[in-house]
Formats: sequence, structure tokens, C-alpha cells
Amino acid sequence: MKLFNDTFTTLENSLNHSTKKNEAISDNIANVDTPGYKSKDVVFKDVLQNELGSFEAKRTNSRHLPFEGQGTSNSVTVTNEGTTYNHNGNSVDIDKEMNELAKNQIQYQALVNRMSGKFNSIKSVIRGGN
Repeated sequence: MKLFNDTFTTLENSLNHSTKKNEAISDNIANVDTPGYKSKDVVFKDVLQNELGSFEAKRTNSRHLPFEGQGTSNSVTVTNEGTTYNHNGNSVDIDKEMNELAKNQIQYQALVNRMSGKFNSIKSVIRGGN
């Protein structure tokens, strides 16, 4: 028997992605003045699209709708090698990083609130609605 539904798994994966993104942003901010440092980013959509494109499902009937793919993909940290913003070869744009940090913190907090709400619902059911 499965204790939690797929919502918990999705929320957990989203929190893991947000944590990885926060680590990459923190590394970028910490190395804003490091000569030759190349900024990092955590991507998910690109990896998901690649996985969906290579996924093939079996159709048992010609009337079934074509299946475009469904993949379970993790986020991947990539280094941005092609850009340079500073004269010392550094590719960190501090304004962009601070913006990404704020967006990521808001997203993380929303995910935590949603997860907390799910646990509160389970707690309410266990207590008999009280």
C-alpha cells in the first residue's frame, strides 16, 4: 500500500530542484569577483524535453492517441561557458543572480507551504476531522 500519493513525490522533486538551484545561485554570488569563474545554472525544462523526445510508448490499438512521452527527469547543473561579463573572464551577472535568488526563494516557500498543507490534511483525517 502506498502511503502518500504522487503529489508528495512531485513536491519532493520540486523542492530538490529548488535546493539545487539555490546552491548554484549561492556559488555564483560567492564567486562574483573570482577571475575566470563561469556561472552555473540548474536546468530542468531542457532535460525534460530531451527525455520526452527519446521516449517511445507502445500503442496496442491504432485508435489510441499517440503518446508523446512522459519522462522522470532530474535537474542538471550546467556551466555557462560562452559568456563573459567582466574583464577578468568572470561570467556572473550579480543583478541576474539576485533576481533568480528572490524568485527561487518565493518558489521554495510556496512548495513548503503546499507540502505543509498536505501534511495538515492528513493530520486532520487521522484526528477524525478535529
